[in-house]
Amino acid sequence: MSRFDFTITATDGKARTGVIRMARGEIRTPAFMPVGTAATVKAVKPADVRAAGADIILGNTYHLMLRPGAERVARLGGLHRFMGWERPILTDSGGYQVMSLSDLTKVTEEGVAFKSHLDGARHMLSPERSVEIQRLLGSDIVMQFDQLVPTTSPREQQQAAMERSIRWARRSREEFDRGGEHAERAALFGIQQGALDEGLRKASADGLIDIGFDGYAVGGLAVGEGQKAMLACLDFAPDQLPADKPRYLMGVGKPDDLVEAVRRGIDMFDCVLPTRSGRTGQAFTADGPINIRNARFAEDQEPLEPGCPCPTCSGWSRAYVHHLVRSGEILGAMLMTEHNLWFYQRVMQGLRDAIAEGRLESHSRTFLSRYRGRP
Repeated sequence: MSRFDFTITATDGKARTGVIRMARGEIRTPAFMPVGTAATVKAVKPADVRAAGADIILGNTYHLMLRPGAERVARLGGLHRFMGWERPILTDSGGYQVMSLSDLTKVTEEGVAFKSHLDGARHMLSPERSVEIQRLLGSDIVMQFDQLVPTTSPREQQQAAMERSIRWARRSREEFDRGGEHAERAALFGIQQGALDEGLRKASADGLIDIGFDGYAVGGLAVGEGQKAMLACLDFAPDQLPADKPRYLMGVGKPDDLVEAVRRGIDMFDCVLPTRSGRTGQAFTADGPINIRNARFAEDQEPLEPGCPCPTCSGWSRAYVHHLVRSGEILGAMLMTEHNLWFYQRVMQGLRDAIAEGRLESHSRTFLSRYRGRP
C-alpha cells in the first residue's frame, strides 16, 4: 500500500469522484468527515460511525493537546487505539481553536501564545509543535499550522496572515519531513488562506504549491461570511489548487453547502453540524431540517425521515424521539446524532453516484429544490 494515493475515477463539470488510498484504508471522495473533537464523535460509538458510511474522521489538535495530552495519547498507543477507530484520521492544526477559544492570544512569527480555555495555563503552539502533536497522536492526514483572520479584517491584515501562513506552511513541511516512520505513512495538507480576495487566494495557492503538499485545504471560510460570499469564493479558489490533489473545504457545512461545494470541485469536508444539531434536537432530512422538540411531533408515528435506512428510523418513531429529547434523555441525543450521520453520508454517496453517472446537475437541482423547500 502506498503512503498516499489519490485517484480521480470520474468528473462531471468541476466535480470529481475518486478514492484516496492510505495504509489504514480507502477514503471515497467526495467525503464527509464526522468531527471527533476530543477523541470521540459525540454520542456515537466508532463502529456506528463506520456503519453510517464514514471512511475517515477528524480529531482536534488543540483540544487533545490540552486534554488528555498528546504525549499521554502516544504512551497509550496513539489516537486510533485510544478511541477504537482503526481507519484514517485527519487532525486539524489547532490554529482555528487557538484563535476562537483562547484568551489573551499573542501571535508572533514563532507561533501563537495562548491561555487554555480549560484552566488558564499558558501554552505556545507553533508550526513545529502543531505537527509534533499530530505525529504523537498518530494522525494519518496532518494539517499545516496557519493563521486565520476574519473575512471582515482589513486587506492588509488578510495579506499579512496569508503570507505568515505560507511561512508557517514551509516550517510545517520541514517538521513533518523530520518525522521518520510517521512521515513515511502519513500525509501533509497545506491550507490556502486569503479571505474572500481572489488575488490573495492565488498568491497563497502559488506559495503552497511551491512547497508541495499531498493535498490542499481551502481555509478561512464558513466563519460568518454567509453562504453567498462563501460560494462566490469557491467559484475561483479550488481552481487555483492542483487538479490532481484532494481539495478539502474546512469546517463546512450544511447539506446544501456540501452539494454546492462539490459542484465547484471540492473533495473533502468536515463539520460539527450533524452531531451538534443531533444533540440539540435538529434532524436533517431530504425535505430540510426539522426540530423534533416541536409539539407537533408528540404523537407522530412516522420515523424521523420516511424511507431513511438508518437504525433510528428503522426502529423508533418521531413521537418517541420527541419524548426522549424533551425529557433530556441521553438516548435522544444518540438516536438523533446517528440519523444525522447517516443522512450526511447518504448525501455524499448520492453525489458520488451522480458524478460517476454524469448527472450531477440534475441531481443537484432536485436535491437543492427539495431541501430548500422551493422549486
